[in-house]
Amino acid sequence: MKPVIELKKVYKTYEMGETTVEALKNVTLQINQGEFVAITGPSGSGKSTLMNIVGCLDTPTSGTVLLDGKDITKLSESQLAQTRGKKIGFVFQQFNLIPTLNAMQNVMLPQEFQDTDSAIAGKKSKQLLDLVGLSDRMTHLPSQLSGGQLQRVAIARALSVDPDIILADEPTGNLDTKTGQFIMQTLKEINKNNGKTIILVTHDLHLARMAKKIIMIKDGQVEKIEVNK
Repeated sequence: MKPVIELKKVYKTYEMGETTVEALKNVTLQINQGEFVAITGPSGSGKSTLMNIVGCLDTPTSGTVLLDGKDITKLSESQLAQTRGKKIGFVFQQFNLIPTLNAMQNVMLPQEFQDTDSAIAGKKSKQLLDLVGLSDRMTHLPSQLSGGQLQRVAIARALSVDPDIILADEPTGNLDTKTGQFIMQTLKEINKNNGKTIILVTHDLHLARMAKKIIMIKDGQVEKIEVNK
């Protein structure tokens, strides 16, 4: 399989007053195209820092990060943002929808940032909301939707620019167990049917075990990588 993300000897340090904190230490790993990967670990393990680097939201203090073979550590902030906008779709615990826009408009928004024709963006947004089972909620505002529906809108929005990677940060954290399972099933189907690389960041080992590969982080290092059959 073709690697979509590679980290080689990645370190990330933060200066906190007179203290230096090593959030990541010598992390080397590879995520292949089409994989469903979970990054998990206890609070303070470094998994959020790793997510930020994998998602092109931050760059390492040292080491190499390759996205589709391109070293993102050499990019400027604007180039990094452009790469992120085209390659990665984000799903967050807090949904991060615009409250004054309806479901359809929220899904159209990333396409408009990419200067997609509004008619094309509208058609694609309808298809994506249908894909996540919300064809009857397109004109509803976020305040008129349940938590599970909000997260499905967020998944449709993440898919709207046809990214190679979906990065889901604790996507079930604000949902009840049953709704969370439904969201996980939706992500699994997108991985299987659409070939998207899914990277799930979670502290919940039960959820992590739904992925094909589990990267366990502890004290800023990769403690173990498990592959589920």
